[in-house]
This record gives sequence, C-alpha cells and structure tokens, in this order.
Amino acid sequence: MPERSEVILSDGVRLFVEMSGPADAPVTVVLLHGWCLDRRTWHHQIEALRGARVIAYDARGHGRSGSTRLRSATLTQLGKDLAEVLRQVAPSGPVVLAGHSMGGMTIMEYADTYAKEFAQRIAGLVFVSTTAEGHTHTSYGLPSHFAGLLRCGETLGAGVLARSGAWRPHRAVLPALRPAVRWLLFGDEYEPAALAVTMKAVARASLRSIGGFRASIGAQHRLDTLAALGDVPSAVLVGDRDRLTPPPCAESIAAALPGAELSVCRGAGHMLMLERPDEVSAALNAVVASAAGSTPIERGRRRRRAQVREGYDQAA
Repeated sequence: MPERSEVILSDGVRLFVEMSGPADAPVTVVLLHGWCLDRRTWHHQIEALRGARVIAYDARGHGRSGSTRLRSATLTQLGKDLAEVLRQVAPSGPVVLAGHSMGGMTIMEYADTYAKEFAQRIAGLVFVSTTAEGHTHTSYGLPSHFAGLLRCGETLGAGVLARSGAWRPHRAVLPALRPAVRWLLFGDEYEPAALAVTMKAVARASLRSIGGFRASIGAQHRLDTLAALGDVPSAVLVGDRDRLTPPPCAESIAAALPGAELSVCRGAGHMLMLERPDEVSAALNAVVASAAGSTPIERGRRRRRAQVREGYDQAA
C-alpha cells in the first residue's frame, strides 16, 4: 500500500501526496499529472516501477489537494510547488521527473526558475504528451479556421470558469461531458477503465482550476530553457492522434534535448499513460536505469552548466 501524506506549501495550500517503493532507493521518481486530472492517471506506471522511490501528488486545485487562489493558478506557481515538494519529501539523491501535459510544463518552469537546484538534483526526464510552446501547435485535429474559433470559445469559457470559485463539476453534468472528453483526450482505441479514471479526475478538479490555468498554459514558451539543460537522459512520448499536444510539440522538445529519445505512438491520443501504459512504463524505467547509473561527476558538469547559464542571465 502507498504511504499517504500532505505537503503544506508556503502559501498554506495542502498537497495530497502518495509515496511508494523503498525509502533508500537509489533514484526517486516524481510523477506530475496533467491539467484537470490527478495522480491516479499514473497508476500503471507506479505499479511498473521497481526499485525506485515513487512520489505522485495532486497539483493545487486538483484531486485531493487544496484549492488555489485565482492569482496562483499559473505554471510558474506549479514550478515553485514542485520545488517545495522535492525539498520536503525528496531532499536528497538523484531524481527523475516525469510530467504529462501540464505536468511536463511544470517541470520546465521548475528548470527555468531553479536552474542550479535542477542541475544538482535532476538525473532524468520523461515528457508525455506535453509542449514547450503553449498553444502554438494545438489545432484539436481540425482545419485551422475551425481550430481558431474553438480556441476563442475555449478561452472565453475558461475566463468564466476561472471566476466560478472552488466548486467542482456537478456529478449530473459528467455524463454529458463524457463524449467530449473521450473525443478530445483519447485516440483510436482505449479501455473503458481508462476513460473512467479520467472522468473521475475531471470530477475532482475545481472550476477555478479548470479555467484559471488555461491562460498560463497557452502562453508558455520554454524551448530555450530545455536547450540549456544539456544531455540529461530523457524520453519524449506523444500519440499521433493527440488533439491537444500533437507530434510537432514533442518533436521540438526532443530537438532541444540532446539526450532525448522520441517515441510516437500510433493511434494514441493525449492520455498515453492510460492508452499505451506499457510503452510509457518502458520509457520511464529506461530513464530511471540511466539515472541510477549517472555519476556525481556527470551531475557536477550539469551543475556547472547551470551556473554558467545563471551568470549569463544575470549579466543580461
């Protein structure tokens, strides 16, 4: 059974955290979920990871974590939250960060804000169905003019939801949302249980979170941040039917990371951990194995690169 705990953030928000695996494992894996979802979307990978300490938590305003203020519903804040989680529940040893969608963008914010800390601690990265370019490539699988109209409608709707408070979607509306969630997030084939897990997660996201994070997600651009990370062992995965973060998003991330291996899963959509659990688990385990074999010298080199970059940023 996983260990359950809470991390109390500096602004008072409580994060629900689950931990499993040996406390003295050579590598700690931290799993970060996507927008409007929760830690349960990683359940296949948690079961597949062996010999690692695994930490999965619900982001603020999601799952069983506390609600967020509207001004704190940003990717920058999520990057700060990740830093606090690491300091409180994984204060030492090499770490592999794995992020799905918004979770991957959270990793990028952490890397950008805490470059020195990132270089000291992070020994591997896994990016699943995410982007470093906001909504640049998001077309929902539609012709450009229809995609533009849908994005405008989505942006307006997000603004309304963001001001609707910490309420959660009423159970009565979930069956009506199910076809839209299935179309938007899943590819050609999926297990009913995968959609059920996704709908349960959506039901736990507050309306403020559903709407509030939208602007930050659409505006983020972090390819330069990734390019400065060097040869960290990395895996980048995407489904070729992904309507939110299509293959060009993954291709640009992989191109920015010299140590990255890109995998495109045919017929899969945005929920790769549930649609293609074996492929995601295999990629994650491979990065963990590489991280376990990394030496302090290699991590020191990454730390020095971060210090050079930090000095350049200050000079600029």
